[in-house]
Amino acid sequence: MPTLIDYRRRIRSVKSTQQITRAMKFVAAAKLRRAQEGVFAARPYAHEIVRVLRSAAARMESTVHPLLERRPEEKIVIVVLTGDRSLCGAFNTNVLRRASAFARENSSKQIEGIAIGKKGRDTLRKRGWRLTAEYLNVSSKVEYSKAKEIASKIAEMYANKDVDAVYAVYNEFKNVLVQRLRVEKLLPVDPAILGSQAEEIVAEAGTARSESLPQDLAPAGQGMLVDYIYEEPVNEIFDHLVPRYLDSEVFRILLESAAAEHAARMTAMDSATRNASELIDRLTLEMNKARQASITKELIEIVSGAASAMS
Repeated sequence: MPTLIDYRRRIRSVKSTQQITRAMKFVAAAKLRRAQEGVFAARPYAHEIVRVLRSAAARMESTVHPLLERRPEEKIVIVVLTGDRSLCGAFNTNVLRRASAFARENSSKQIEGIAIGKKGRDTLRKRGWRLTAEYLNVSSKVEYSKAKEIASKIAEMYANKDVDAVYAVYNEFKNVLVQRLRVEKLLPVDPAILGSQAEEIVAEAGTARSESLPQDLAPAGQGMLVDYIYEEPVNEIFDHLVPRYLDSEVFRILLESAAAEHAARMTAMDSATRNASELIDRLTLEMNKARQASITKELIEIVSGAASAMS
């Protein structure tokens, strides 16, 4: 049976661990706030660049670009986004499990991986994956230059026909308690992104034109499609927009994954801190019971000794 000293040592140990988990929770909360700001700032940019890309595509007779070329998917690259550290609950495990499941679903094809994060790199190596590239210490501070480097790598592989498709497996940030596991196709660019938006463009153009004209001159019922004046040929602009779209998508995914990781770590450390409090309370109760039993035993021995002496 543990002694009082054993209980006190265990309680001190748990309290020390609790201080560490509480500090890690506050650090993760501070990082999460910055990561959230990055995510919320990147989402409108990603949305607007898609609109500009669609606008340019709507003014072209045919959209041709190496990153739009579709071919049978015989060689696939999976970009796996994990963290560089643990203590974030099932964040890394869920991503790696989903990446492995996706690889099994496409077992008849040649699978390669790009690891973003130390945990994913180490696990994929142990599982025998062929890694085309690896990027470490990305989630601690997501930078656009790093996203551009990753996007250039996968774009070069696809344009050179070294791979036929590129998928990303990552956790999308929803809120502090919820992260959504996603498998997103990066290349080739989805044709739906370039889908015709004539009605939307006409409606927006008509609204803008109606608001800018006097009431008696505003067209009734139907707007006019604004014909933008480009300084360069629309084909050249489109060729520059497609890689820029890929850069923005990779950057957004990195920000989403980093925010989800910080949220998962904050939640895990908060849970660990509460569990430590419950364990301390339970150990304190058991220690008090043991001390009470010891005191009762000593009193019984004293009374028994006194009764023996009197008899």
